[in-house]
Amino acid sequence: MTLASPTDFQPQGEPPASSPGGLQPDGWLRYLSFSLDHKVIGLQYLVCGFFFYFLGGALAGVIRTELASPISDFVSRETYNEVLTLHGTVMIFLWIVPVVNGAFGNYLIPFYVGARDMAFPRLNAVAFWLIPPAGLLLITSYFVQGGAAQSGWTAYPPLSITTPALGQVLWILSVLLLGGSSIFGGINFIATILKLRRPGLKMMQLPMYCWAMLGTSILVVLSTPVLAGTLILLSFDIIAHTGFFNPALGGNVVVYQHLFWFYSHPAVYIMVLPAFGLVSEILPIHARKPLFGYTTMVYSIMGIVVLGLVVWAHHMFTSGTPPWMRLFFTIATSFIAVPTGIKFFNWLATLWGGKIALNSAMLFACAFIVNFVFGGITGVALAQVPFDIHVHDTYFVVAHFHYIVYGGTVFVIFSSVYHWYPKFTGRMLNEHLGRFHFLLTFIGFNLCFAPQHWLGLNGMPRRVAEYDPSFATWNQVSSVGALLMAISSLPFLINILVSAYRGEIAGDNPWRALTPEWLTTSPPPVENWIGEAPLVTHPYGYGSAQDQIDLGAATGRDLWGGPGL
Repeated sequence: MTLASPTDFQPQGEPPASSPGGLQPDGWLRYLSFSLDHKVIGLQYLVCGFFFYFLGGALAGVIRTELASPISDFVSRETYNEVLTLHGTVMIFLWIVPVVNGAFGNYLIPFYVGARDMAFPRLNAVAFWLIPPAGLLLITSYFVQGGAAQSGWTAYPPLSITTPALGQVLWILSVLLLGGSSIFGGINFIATILKLRRPGLKMMQLPMYCWAMLGTSILVVLSTPVLAGTLILLSFDIIAHTGFFNPALGGNVVVYQHLFWFYSHPAVYIMVLPAFGLVSEILPIHARKPLFGYTTMVYSIMGIVVLGLVVWAHHMFTSGTPPWMRLFFTIATSFIAVPTGIKFFNWLATLWGGKIALNSAMLFACAFIVNFVFGGITGVALAQVPFDIHVHDTYFVVAHFHYIVYGGTVFVIFSSVYHWYPKFTGRMLNEHLGRFHFLLTFIGFNLCFAPQHWLGLNGMPRRVAEYDPSFATWNQVSSVGALLMAISSLPFLINILVSAYRGEIAGDNPWRALTPEWLTTSPPPVENWIGEAPLVTHPYGYGSAQDQIDLGAATGRDLWGGPGL
């Protein structure tokens, strides 16, 4: 493998006038501008996403406070329904999807393919700037006449047709904007990965996150337009009183469910596939071992993409689906566990025998493996028709879903922030605060959602503000866990803000990594490198004698020394 020294890519003077970055404001103002720099856009996605994460977390706090007692005594039932709807919508469409796709995808993909920027920089900027107005629409819907949408993040008719019309229409407009943002981003990622690779760099030499984003972008481009069309038809039912999904006018609510879940189950993989890719970048570096089974991991990602498009109706086993359909979707859903399981075995094999650094990034990455395995096991259980019918629309499903999207994806987001923060800012995060953040998050998360499996198995329905008093104790335990998760945000925020000014200087490559983003300065120059981009054909070659020599020459330091170990 040929590596170049970061000193070969030091910025020299002002950025070229032809560079998009050369026409942008300097300093922190560029993060408030219509920047065309993929790194700036990535950090705009990240900061904006965390704003909505804290907003969605505050809404979750309202939900758990209400559920701490079996009667509706904290907010009204209508307000509870609004908060529940906004919480799910914010967390999925404004937090997880933009961050794991837009933030890290924008920042890392051009580095990984050896490009100066994304294929379509202006489209890239438009994709981000659709998100703030979409979020503003959601927030303002809470204050309009009649209130916000009350039909949950799934917006099932006839409930979504009979609840306050203006709030529901604003919800639809918001999701349409966010869907357009995702489609623009997906097209951009596909074009960048396939067409902007550095000469000499083959597809099977790309870092795993490129493959994860390629698969994710295919799912986005194929499935998101279906959701957009479905919501447009739903808006016609609300505004023009058409009968697409309104049963009172001959509409079919089951058709809506098919169309909605054709997008919304792949949406789970739109959230978790990028997380799989990010973990695959983090584990080899902090275990000092090559990524085990690169080829099988590539094929497993593509297998998940194909199977992810044909499993949607397992959400509809109680919707009058015929037996042949139940059988098909049970088998397809069970099969999708195979490529997912391959990835977990590969991650464990990557860790086995490695020189593991238990820093904050690694702790969150390992916790992701534990949480997601548990969520995957309950997912296979839900794929079985008799069991699914028993726990459908109970808190068992809530627990399963949160073990996937929070225990999986959000833990990876935190791991990625701790890992790439030195690249973003040139400074290290405080490890003591990072470990404290991890401890509170891991304990709080499992305390919050593990008891919900028991609640669901015993029949507590989801999406209700009042419940049988016999469920009160475990709901109170769950609310205590949610409180710990909220408290965990404090050391994280303190760490992020203080370290930006007072953190230890990281150097260009504090983790001694081999992937291309670490072979330039931290933070990088406007066009990523001065001179030709480095050709990295073996990004996971940790442990071999030649790679130690190459990396030592490139970084000017001992492979096994320095911070993080």
